[in-house]
Amino acid sequence: MTYGEMFEKVKTVLTEADASDISEHLAYQFHITGEAEGIFYVEVKDGQIHVEPYEYHDRDAQFTCSADTLFKIASGKQDPVMAVTFGKLKVEGNIEKALKLKSFIGKKKS
Repeated sequence: MTYGEMFEKVKTVLTEADASDISEHLAYQFHITGEAEGIFYVEVKDGQIHVEPYEYHDRDAQFTCSADTLFKIASGKQDPVMAVTFGKLKVEGNIEKALKLKSFIGKKKS
């Protein structure tokens, strides 16, 4: 899988997530390692999720993982806290805001 293929797939999955109850601004950067290596960011603003293939310098948290781990988390099949526990996901930055990812990821809009 190329970075472009991975990005399009993850963008589709993440923009389908329901963040309507998130009122604060959240900015996350993802650093994908291994196959499909690259960087992209996810911004939650006014309950909307935006995913772009750029680096976000003023981020709240940065996540580092493989594309496989990312897809499992994004689809709700892998708990992000457990991924950290098992060393599949590395988190840097504001942990409180990083944990808010769990409140909307894998949760589909109704």
